[in-house]
Amino acid sequence: IMKLLSLLFVSSTLAVSAFGVSPNPSVTKSTLQTTTGIKPAFRKDAAVHSPLFRDPTLVRGGAVPGWQAYNEALDTHPLTAKAFTSLVGWALGDLLAQIFIGGGPFDWKRFITLSMFGFLYHGPSGHYFYNWLDSKIPGKDAKSVAMKVLIDQTCWCPIFMTVFFTYLGLCNGDSFATIGNKIKTDLLAACQGSWKVWPIVHAVNFKFVSNKYRLLFLNAVQVAFNMFLSIIGAGK
Repeated sequence: IMKLLSLLFVSSTLAVSAFGVSPNPSVTKSTLQTTTGIKPAFRKDAAVHSPLFRDPTLVRGGAVPGWQAYNEALDTHPLTAKAFTSLVGWALGDLLAQIFIGGGPFDWKRFITLSMFGFLYHGPSGHYFYNWLDSKIPGKDAKSVAMKVLIDQTCWCPIFMTVFFTYLGLCNGDSFATIGNKIKTDLLAACQGSWKVWPIVHAVNFKFVSNKYRLLFLNAVQVAFNMFLSIIGAGK
């Protein structure tokens, strides 16, 4: 219960910070009502003075700090930007998995290993794969989306999972025989876990999200899925 409350508190704090909500003692309900004779909720300009609407000239990207800079990075250095996006996604996924699911002392080696997988493989490979897929199957109609999801889950997913387990085995110093056994044992379970989540996620992604933001959207969803992968990857 305490961990859940702590998570909710931290999430609320981050959300408040992202939208720039801060108390403004100079503008209060009584002040507004006294000066205008109209209750704040019914004033036409109430939204203008609301702390929920941050002045976009004060923060790059408006309400989200750094959003404009991130967009510029996606335009000028897309491979690097997506690599760092996946680094954050995988790092956050394993961090939450270790804190709220794994228990025990924090495993820094596992955390760094999985974070670097996001940076070295997930981001760069996703950049090239989704660019290739969108070039071969353009459009957002139902047939195109269905074909993209099918290719992603039947071709890319097994390859991705195989690389994932191979990478972990090499980082742990395992023999190729041990890595092969790990793949034989857990590949199907990992793919089945993917098939329960990602077809719907990718359908939304291919239908509504532009190519530029595909990996950002996937990493936002993948934080939870990476918790699942980090647990499988750490299993013996």
